[in-house]
Amino acid sequence: MIRARPEEWYATETKPDGVTLISEPFIEEFYRCNIWHIRGRDRDLLVDSGMGVVSLRDWVPLVTEKPQIAVASHTHFDHIGCHHEFPERCVHRAEAEILERPGNRATLADPYVSDAIFTRLPPEPYSSATYGLKGAPPTRLLEDGDGLDTGDRHFEVIHTPGHSPGGIALWEAATQTLFSGDIVYDGPLIEDTYHADAADYHASMVRLYDLPVRIVHGGHFPSYDGARHREIIRDWLDAKERG
Repeated sequence: MIRARPEEWYATETKPDGVTLISEPFIEEFYRCNIWHIRGRDRDLLVDSGMGVVSLRDWVPLVTEKPQIAVASHTHFDHIGCHHEFPERCVHRAEAEILERPGNRATLADPYVSDAIFTRLPPEPYSSATYGLKGAPPTRLLEDGDGLDTGDRHFEVIHTPGHSPGGIALWEAATQTLFSGDIVYDGPLIEDTYHADAADYHASMVRLYDLPVRIVHGGHFPSYDGARHREIIRDWLDAKERG
């Protein structure tokens, strides 16, 4: 398999409301994390940071223009790879230890990381056999109901356990925008990780269904509107009720 050049590893796509999608196009879609950059007046938010195989700070100028608050929606390998590059790092309390000491089993790098998840390999010296994440000790532990502010924008932390114990979503009421992480997105949802919990997953989906969302930016796959959000959750809940 050929290798990508570092300058082509990331792609960016401008969204409304000061949001930019940063993605890693040479990772297969199922494994490709959406990295969300949110522009603020005094500081920006970075929701998740990809696999960490190419430096975000070196190759995506957008993330160096202002101070960044790097938020982990949860601590699986595809979401926290570049968190160590940022001085402010936030994660839910339940997954703080994983962010600080991200072993391959704890982050699901084992068993998922292999050459098969790429359409082009990362630049040298990357090797799937020796892949590992750098520790990023959190500077702030998040709880349900906490706020994250950029100076002119406010985001509420919603604890969404189920996919993982410390999963969170960010809700901006002013724009009716939800950054949902991996608890819900428009694609195959993962409910069988080693630290998933079925009852927690159900409670999180019920809670998110009632939000008056206009747009959802998920941890994977394309963004979608409020009608699709309720359809995804309703179909999921109905399937659970049918057994």
